[in-house]
Amino acid sequence: MTITKPAARHAPASIALHWLMFLLLVAVYATIELREYFPKGSGPREALKAWHFTAGLTVFALVWLRLIIRLLKPPLLILPRLSKWQRHVSNGVHIALYVFMIGMPLLGWLSLSAEGKLLRWFGIHIPALVGRDDAFAERIGELHETIGSAGYVLIGFHAAAALFHHYVLKDDVLMRMFPWRSRARSEAKVKA
Repeated sequence: MTITKPAARHAPASIALHWLMFLLLVAVYATIELREYFPKGSGPREALKAWHFTAGLTVFALVWLRLIIRLLKPPLLILPRLSKWQRHVSNGVHIALYVFMIGMPLLGWLSLSAEGKLLRWFGIHIPALVGRDDAFAERIGELHETIGSAGYVLIGFHAAAALFHHYVLKDDVLMRMFPWRSRARSEAKVKA
């Protein structure tokens, strides 16, 4: 009797953090884009900005947990093995995503600190990283906005690569990151 095992999966904590951070990044981008529909100083605009800050700082907090999990339980190998250049691109994109998830909240925090604004995270006062400096705040704010725009491309490239693996290479890279198993890959087949 031959039993085909289900495909290997990432650690449940890695899967949960991946999708939670995906939702938080959607919230970060949605809140900052939606604020443009409201007049400056209006209640809805200020609420969207506050949610943007909260979601961004939550990404910043969770990325450290995600890095610890990644160090304790390295990601699964992709089988069949990727070519050397594909592994380099994959590693580069993942490093860029981690730098993005650390750097963007820090830049936002720096910008708000330099603007002299009070920053709260779930009602907790977050201390300023620097003193008030309007010129510095403007430069950091522009950098934050530029990198935020590049983030669309980075996140899109990551998603496109997952879809490429699933639909073109037909491997299990995408499915093993989902919280549920693919029926075709998860059911053990018993042959007599």
